[in-house]
Amino acid sequence: MADDDGGRPVVRPVTPADWALWREARIASLTASPEAFKARLADWERGGEEQWRARFDDPATYGVLAVRGARPVGLAAGLPAADGLPELRSVWVAPEARGQGLAGGLIGAVESWARGTGARTLRLSVLTANARAVALYERLGYATDGRAGQELIMTKRL
Repeated sequence: MADDDGGRPVVRPVTPADWALWREARIASLTASPEAFKARLADWERGGEEQWRARFDDPATYGVLAVRGARPVGLAAGLPAADGLPELRSVWVAPEARGQGLAGGLIGAVESWARGTGARTLRLSVLTANARAVALYERLGYATDGRAGQELIMTKRL
């Protein structure tokens, strides 16, 4: 749990009971950084509780939040793709929480989850225009493995 004084953010897995915190973080990410995602705020902002809870009904999915006090300041998710390879998705850190290593902590948590599923590779897609994210992923050991439209496909051996 995070400190009551709102000190250093804590990275922790999401439980189904955290759906409202996840919603808050996801809406914040799509509001503050719309250029970083394919998804749009309109795709999610009107979603009711059922839509948000359904995100974690599948036990094969994994979510992680960075929380400062009672407020989420970052998130990331892991999902199995249709081909079975796990994918890193929805990585975001609030502007006021950047520069503290949270992105690496969130991504590391998803990498650990993927290893726990027996995966040897984790894949992600990032918009080519998102140079800061591409640089972050490269620093963390991801390499470009292709392109799909406006996205780079990157992978990392686990």
